[in-house]
Amino acid sequence: MSVLALGLSHRTADLTTLERAAVPATDVVKVLDELQQADDVSEVMLLSTCNRIEVYAVVETFHGGLASIADVLARQAGMEAAELYDTYYVHYAGAAVEHVFSVASGLDSMVVGETQILGQVRSAYATAREAGTVGRTLHELIQTTLRVGKRVHTETGLDTLGASVVSEALAAAGELEGRRALIIGAGSMGALAASQLRQAGIADLVVANRTVEKAERLADSVAEQGVLARAVPMSELAAEVSRADVVISCTGAKAAVLGVEHLAYLDDGAGVKPLVVCDLGLPRDVEPAVGEAPGVSLVDLETVRKRMASSGTATTEKQIARASGIVLDEVRAYLAGQRSAAVTPTVTALRQRAAEVVDAELLRLDRRLPELEPGVRDEVNRTVRRVVDKLLHAPTVRVKQLAAEEKAGTDYANALRELFELDPQAPKSVSSPSSVSKHDQIDGDQSG
Repeated sequence: MSVLALGLSHRTADLTTLERAAVPATDVVKVLDELQQADDVSEVMLLSTCNRIEVYAVVETFHGGLASIADVLARQAGMEAAELYDTYYVHYAGAAVEHVFSVASGLDSMVVGETQILGQVRSAYATAREAGTVGRTLHELIQTTLRVGKRVHTETGLDTLGASVVSEALAAAGELEGRRALIIGAGSMGALAASQLRQAGIADLVVANRTVEKAERLADSVAEQGVLARAVPMSELAAEVSRADVVISCTGAKAAVLGVEHLAYLDDGAGVKPLVVCDLGLPRDVEPAVGEAPGVSLVDLETVRKRMASSGTATTEKQIARASGIVLDEVRAYLAGQRSAAVTPTVTALRQRAAEVVDAELLRLDRRLPELEPGVRDEVNRTVRRVVDKLLHAPTVRVKQLAAEEKAGTDYANALRELFELDPQAPKSVSSPSSVSKHDQIDGDQSG
């Protein structure tokens, strides 16, 4: 089995397509279950963010897994599979490993170097693990991915130069110091927006959320840092929009939460009050008609994409090259480890076979020489086992090294089975379980 990565992102699809293909948080578990029910899929994880929808799966066959995953994503989007084919990118085996390492490192982001994606990968893994769709292969891959992403940012400084989509959206909103802001949505994106607004010098912050308790927790955390902040229910949205200078919406809802009916502020006699609305939701949180209302400037993900295309990023070619080099080194090391691990069950089976032969021969010796003194018998036992261990040591160590080097066309595990007439099923009986133990934990030390 190998890892297959299939997805679409800001690089391959327009915002409308991304919006339709996005999987709301409330639907992720259902989609994961549907993906895992496919005949060719044994493990699966879904990453759905504001500018990418990706599936990472352990599949039995490439074409079967590809077709199954594409069908599920198309049904989720309410589209025909063929409609999405041109927007997909597909990576398999080693290429899939390189892709997920690059994604977590921020090298594939709309804003190169942004760190939020690392936390999103971790969250996607946690959701899949809780849903029971993660096994040994994805567990090891994502744990390594989180470490690689952290290493890239630590060693290259990419995280200090790379902005987030939120920061770019707020930059497009203009001067924020001393102004009033409204955040719609109290999730991770809302928390990031609150942090960015505080750093920009916002004077007054209101958080609206369907669950008021979550809004209160976010507002309280902002207030503790010296910014006037409070929480309100979604029913008060229109009133708060009328008081705000800038609105940031990032709810993850299935349908728009902000429409023209919420723009009920009055003309104060000096003209319509200007309002900047940043829509960071996918699907969109804000109805397009809002951007056509008098005095309203709408900043959405397409705006951010164009902004980045025209201005470029703050990252240097040297830092990107360094980050890419780290990713490639980590990919090589990971794949070498996987190849070496793949031959380990066969090596274990070989040692088991050798131990069985030794046991059988010593038993025959006992029967032939029952009068042998216990001390002599023990010494013969140790000597025979020591000889066998020494004979097997060099070839079993070397076969792991050769497997890690990926010599083209050489199947070392199969060669061992043929040479020593091992049962083809023997490696499976001594290999690690495919499922992740309940004691396996997410790497909580990684930050995004």
